[in-house]
Amino acid sequence: MSKHQVVLIPGDGIGPEITRAVRRVFEAANAPIEWEEHLAGVSAMEAGNEQPLPDATVDAVKAAGIALKGPCTTPVGHGFTSVNVQLRKRCDLYGAIRPIRNLAGVPTRFDDVDIVVIRENTEGLYSGIENEVAPGVVTSLKVATEKGCTRIARFAFEYARDKGRKKVTVFHKANIMKLTDGMFMRISEEVGKEYPGIEYEQLIIDAGCMRLVQDPTRFDVLLLENLYGDVISDLCAGFVGGLGVVPGANIGTEGAIFEAVHGSAPDIAGKGVANPLAFIMSGVMLLNYLADQRGDEACRAAADRIKKGYNQALADGEKTGDLGGKLNTQGFVDAVIARM
Repeated sequence: MSKHQVVLIPGDGIGPEITRAVRRVFEAANAPIEWEEHLAGVSAMEAGNEQPLPDATVDAVKAAGIALKGPCTTPVGHGFTSVNVQLRKRCDLYGAIRPIRNLAGVPTRFDDVDIVVIRENTEGLYSGIENEVAPGVVTSLKVATEKGCTRIARFAFEYARDKGRKKVTVFHKANIMKLTDGMFMRISEEVGKEYPGIEYEQLIIDAGCMRLVQDPTRFDVLLLENLYGDVISDLCAGFVGGLGVVPGANIGTEGAIFEAVHGSAPDIAGKGVANPLAFIMSGVMLLNYLADQRGDEACRAAADRIKKGYNQALADGEKTGDLGGKLNTQGFVDAVIARM
């Protein structure tokens, strides 16, 4: 059986621990993957690299066209810019996908939540264009382009069509930011007309957030610009148990990076108690992506085995401490493998 070359970036903090967990699960599931490890983040600088995102790592991701990335620490208010943002921009991974769904065995305030947040990944305020225009006065530039708005809107509607989704909702603030958010909203509405089987809805983001927390089950696919997507995807994660149960993908025209969306959790690094579930779930997304893009059903079969394993483990109460269980990282991996 031929194997797919996948770049593996362990990241920082708990990253190496949950990376080892994923490798064990993939091996047990007979996933046809050959890993190529590369560094990014603080770990890359500690290894002697001048930058947190070495060119060799970026080149490897571009060459393979696919990667699984652990959490990378981003300094707050100082230091280097986010490795996550740099990777998305340098590899032109313009579409972020975060599936949000309830899991058996993880009780929350809401039932039947099944939302997919699709976020534009390369523009908006996250373009990182900031200037000090006078002492004590700084500006941050929000960027929107017709190309960027069009491709993320089409990405969202095609995702909805391919996955059998019924509605796409755009959150915006076009009543205030009439040019940037106005363009995003207008283009999304125009693109939506090309997909008559999918309902289109638009809400001002503050009202949309209120409706989300009142009843998240009324939403299906959420389409948002960069900053809004970052905030809303984490808010939605809270509906189903937090960032520890939510996977993520960043997809472009020629490649994809899959990652857990939680942080590097340096406070528990090395203690063996980190929850690897979100990273395992991101690995399942990676396998299904390979099956879709390269027609390898062995990848889909492995993804199904892994998904069955962690769904059953959670339903049986086999959980890590952050979800109210008693298992450590290794114990949870054992529980998943035993149920595959």
